[in-house]
Amino acid sequence: MSASYIAVDWGSTNLRAWLYLDGVCIDSQKSQAGVTRLNGQTPQQVFQRVIAPWQQHNVPVVMAGMVGSNAGWLSVPYLPCPTRLTEIGKRLTRVDAAEPFTAWIVPGLSIEQTDNCNVMRGEETQLIGAYSEVPSSLYLMPGTHSKWVHAEGNRVLDFRTVMTGELHHLLMAHSLIGVGLCEQQPSPQAFQQGLALGFADDNIIRCLFETRAAHVLGRLEKSAVSEWLSGLLIGNEVAQMQRHYPVSAEESITLIGASALTARYELALQQAGLRWQQMDGDRAFQAGIRSIVNELEN
Repeated sequence: MSASYIAVDWGSTNLRAWLYLDGVCIDSQKSQAGVTRLNGQTPQQVFQRVIAPWQQHNVPVVMAGMVGSNAGWLSVPYLPCPTRLTEIGKRLTRVDAAEPFTAWIVPGLSIEQTDNCNVMRGEETQLIGAYSEVPSSLYLMPGTHSKWVHAEGNRVLDFRTVMTGELHHLLMAHSLIGVGLCEQQPSPQAFQQGLALGFADDNIIRCLFETRAAHVLGRLEKSAVSEWLSGLLIGNEVAQMQRHYPVSAEESITLIGASALTARYELALQQAGLRWQQMDGDRAFQAGIRSIVNELEN
């Protein structure tokens, strides 16, 4: 295997690309031209501009993320679950408009059941990488839309999405909770207090207004409201999903993401009495793309 390729993580707000030659990353590119921020450009134009400096190497390009959505470059069908992670690399969609590059888009995963309709794009590539290095029966990928994935070996059985990150942003920026606040500051104590409340009370809707009441009544510093709310939402998320996807005391959840965010979830998992093993999100993505390239070349 040549192990020479270009890996592209093309999401809603950003594009990141890495050039690998003989298994070594020798260059990278970043762009804010996510699929929702093209600013009048076509995806093809963005692709050619970002990847053009690497054209001389004549290596395949594998792209994952929202680039394959109905809002992206090419609408790539989801791969329905249950499915094996090894199937993902066999179901790539070629992008003819990427010439002179040979480019492929990774399919997302979907769930369509009476009690669960769900989709993911990009996280499936991280799953492939995480399975190769830190396998588990339950994977947690926190973010704007946190993903909880139930697996059996390399078979993805089910997954759920929790809009914790987006909800935090919306409440702070566009609701009464964020009105009249000063600049927000880090506050581990406020986060822990919110976390405890998120675990203790299932009525998350009622608790949301109490976030405002707490600082109005002087029980919470105005500069710590964001931290309190973050703890409340994350605590409630982990408590709910712990009941939905129970794991034994001997099992470890694989936690995938950037350290700044996974650190918050580690505190929540600790409070829930759960064990975990952490993997950096970029490392998981790169390992996943590498596995997909192996499938492509075999």
